Amino acid sequence: MAEKQVKIKVDHLSKIFGPHVNKAQELLSAGKSKADILAQTNSTVGVDNADFTINDNEIFVIMGLSGSGKSTMLRMFNRLIEPTSGTIYVDDENIMQLSGKGLLDLRRKKMSMVFQNFALLPNRTILDNAAFGLEVQGVAKETRNQKAHESLELVGLKGYDDSYPDELSGGMQQRVGLARAITNDPDILLMDEAFSALDPLNRREMQNELLDLQHQLHKTIIFISHDLNEALRIGDRILMMHDGDVVQVDTPEDLLTHPKNDYVKAFIENVDRSKILTAGNVMIKPNTVNIEKDGPKMALRRMNDDQISSIFVVDNDRHFLGLIDADDVDQMLKNNQRDLHDVLNTNIPRTTAEKPLSDLMAEISKSPVPFAVLDDEKHLEGIILRSRVLEALSGERVEGGSDHE
Repeated sequence: MAEKQVKIKVDHLSKIFGPHVNKAQELLSAGKSKADILAQTNSTVGVDNADFTINDNEIFVIMGLSGSGKSTMLRMFNRLIEPTSGTIYVDDENIMQLSGKGLLDLRRKKMSMVFQNFALLPNRTILDNAAFGLEVQGVAKETRNQKAHESLELVGLKGYDDSYPDELSGGMQQRVGLARAITNDPDILLMDEAFSALDPLNRREMQNELLDLQHQLHKTIIFISHDLNEALRIGDRILMMHDGDVVQVDTPEDLLTHPKNDYVKAFIENVDRSKILTAGNVMIKPNTVNIEKDGPKMALRRMNDDQISSIFVVDNDRHFLGLIDADDVDQMLKNNQRDLHDVLNTNIPRTTAEKPLSDLMAEISKSPVPFAVLDDEKHLEGIILRSRVLEALSGERVEGGSDHE
């Protein structure tokens, strides 16, 4: 696997709001709490000494409750809020040293922002709204309109070029905001609780839209959210904030299984893991036999060695073919049969690694055999055992055997 390239590096970044910043910094360095600093200086610690990196082409979610510092953090990336101390590097460039044209270019070309309240211009068409960033840059009308039209198609708004914002639903207006952001073709998208104003159905649709766009465009996306289910669903990694502190930076899976402290544990306590975890998260590597070279004796020996009562069958190219049962193979030997095709059960439930467990739970609970997890070319990637699903949903290790022993 290729090593991930760092896009943004945050180095000892802090932000203090208020009239006595220097005094507040001294108290912060002395280990005083956010509440103590506010009481003594009338200054508020927005972000406290943050250190982390964001990889190229990942969706990086910053989350926490109201007042945790997540939106302050986001606005320091493009310096809409100036840090009190620390450094931000973008592609190894110290953006704290930018001023004038350099800072303007960063905001116009390198980064685009998608706001919670859509921020559309009501007297302009959808096409003009999507093209607005390029218009500000002085791009020719024909070129900017063509790029805006393509962006609107990407977000599912083909045919709405000449409509106006008040003619569109909230979800469609947010799509326009997203189209406007990607029309500039920025490396980095900053999204400040971009979907939180939407109803649950539109919110889910926009999450899907974002994942589809990322699959096509491969941007670095920094997404602010207070909704853990949303963060777990869309994030490649999640940064958890509390009272200005960076508490944990991890993948969704590791955040669920290895919370760093009691705050994170409490935060994830009521998460519906079935909506977050996928088949790929819970699958295990299966025991297999190769139907093109293995016969019944080898199949039975492998099942005996591994103490299982059935085994999955593949061909030379590891394409999945089905499942054979120990009793059936034993009967083959008694009948002097050699071709495993004669006892191959092909009626095995199948899924892909990306499938959410919530979509599979009903079938998994009823299936007498494990699910086979296949890739796009029908190779066997793994199998899903009921015991592993229970383990993943509970967040605890489940002892005992497998479903096909």
